Amino acid sequence: MTALIIIIALVVVVGGYFVSTQRSLVSLDEMCKNSLSQIEVQLNSRWDAVLALAKMAAQYSKHEAETLIGVIQQRRGENVNTPAAVNEQQGALQQVMGRLIAIGEAYPDLKAADLFKETQQGVKQYEENVRMARMIYNDTATKMNRMVRQWPSSIVASMLHFDQKEYLKVDEEQKKSYPNLDEAFK
Repeated sequence: MTALIIIIALVVVVGGYFVSTQRSLVSLDEMCKNSLSQIEVQLNSRWDAVLALAKMAAQYSKHEAETLIGVIQQRRGENVNTPAAVNEQQGALQQVMGRLIAIGEAYPDLKAADLFKETQQGVKQYEENVRMARMIYNDTATKMNRMVRQWPSSIVASMLHFDQKEYLKVDEEQKKSYPNLDEAFK
């Protein structure tokens, strides 16, 4: 009789651990998805601000601005639901910003306009929001990856097909291509 009670208690403890670990894994997985969604929202806001800059630049360099507006409208609606898609969007945004900064440099009147400066500051704020959202995603991915890799939660994770999350990274080429936004917004 005591052996049966011990076995039942052991099954209850193991079952409780399994359910608790499954809930933690699901919670972390949803937090990762939410973090990517927040990044997508911030990136779309940045695209909107960059579009406003491109429309202002159209008064000075119509052909260049029309090209940029086309690129922005195409990119703005893309889904950003993986770290690779986030990095791709980030690279595209940096290229467009580099071209807009070049237009601003070529036309001092545009660069000096108050609305252009305010919009540039808005883009800079969205950049900061994206940076913070990226940090939150990577922190959440770290927690998820830790649970997926550590024993005994790794057993539950593999049984339920939870995998490690990819981190958001900035490759060295992309770092080199970033325009110096602080210099551009002076």
